[in-house]
Amino acid sequence: MAIFKELSANDIKTARSFLSQLVDVIQNDISGSSTRRKYQVWVTGGIGPGVTSSLFQTVYDQDFTLQTSNAVFDMTVGLYVSGSTVQDIKTGEDASGKLLFPSTSLMMREKVDIYRQYAQTLLGTMDSQFTAPFNSTTTSDNINEAMFISFKRLFARDQIKRETFAMKFYQTASDSITYSSNYNLNSTSISGAFIYTDVGSAANKIQAFGGQVSNIVDSSNTARTVGLMFNDRGTVILDLNKILSGAQKCSGAIDAMASSTANPAAGKAFIGSYKKASANAAAATSQTCSAAGNPNAKFIPDLMTSASIDNIVDHLASARFQSGTLTGMTFQNVTNINSTLMFCRATADEFNYSSNPSYIDSNSRVVVIDEGQEETQRSFTFVTSVGLYDANDNLLAVAKLSRPVEKNDEKDITFRVRLDF
Repeated sequence: MAIFKELSANDIKTARSFLSQLVDVIQNDISGSSTRRKYQVWVTGGIGPGVTSSLFQTVYDQDFTLQTSNAVFDMTVGLYVSGSTVQDIKTGEDASGKLLFPSTSLMMREKVDIYRQYAQTLLGTMDSQFTAPFNSTTTSDNINEAMFISFKRLFARDQIKRETFAMKFYQTASDSITYSSNYNLNSTSISGAFIYTDVGSAANKIQAFGGQVSNIVDSSNTARTVGLMFNDRGTVILDLNKILSGAQKCSGAIDAMASSTANPAAGKAFIGSYKKASANAAAATSQTCSAAGNPNAKFIPDLMTSASIDNIVDHLASARFQSGTLTGMTFQNVTNINSTLMFCRATADEFNYSSNPSYIDSNSRVVVIDEGQEETQRSFTFVTSVGLYDANDNLLAVAKLSRPVEKNDEKDITFRVRLDF
């Protein structure tokens, strides 16, 4: 049975500690179709077969249909409204201020809105622009075309630790496009692997509206900044114009409102150039078709404006992270642990008696272990639990000892109870 003692302010202390955990995301999890979940919430209507797309895709640590799978991060892309990619293709605005774009483009307003959403959350205003390095005033440092990676709370915890993030990314990736019913933007060959990391961020600590910020740099040239890490939010923002090869042409099939004249696949359109196969493979001729009418189309701006978000994210995930069992992305998270330490002190003359009815006999004498020692044996107890009560005697928590501890009048014992939250 319990015996009570009131704790004083001197018996209660608070402390704070940190716990770090290493997180590795392998390439297969990012590039695999079964580990990358799409949410087809955006649908066109009225013209042709229509296009469906996600606004973002989620990468899981295993097949996302399994109950044991865990969502690791979300991936999407966005465009800055005043950037050249948007301004060069924009045809105007309507009376309500809605941006207008030509029919050769797709999901432009959604890409702009995604950028604005991240700017609102991380920079404080939706019209703000991300720059790499952070708060740079140099025009070339403006992030107009962004890839956003948002780690889930399960893995990012309270923040991502500075100087622990690294990502292996391929600057160039090519496709083998033939005239058939299977068109895609998945890579068949890749090159130009780079490691992007936040090395040096511990020496240059930056604070913003969205919390701590770290610059992400090219590990082979740390003077070249390619993106930002918002550590407290677990969000990575990468400048696609810097992490992708700007000189590489882009070709392949993308979703479209209607099929192009040179492409019999319904709802598909070619961007860039392709080879049309014939009965004699050696006689294959190079033909050109593009959703934007540009045989020399590039990833930026052509694919960014003509393709759906699913098309773009599919290409980034499958072609730029490679398909293998090596680490594609890694970081250490930080869990903040707030602790309350309560020192429950039992002096020599305290807690040596129990209120349990079995502790005494019918004559109200302590039941002794050795017969005949009733007058000489001193009372003692074995402490097994410590209960914590509020001012109204409501039980709030119970601390269990790993083994019973003997308490008698020759011992001063202090039990330290730790509550972590």
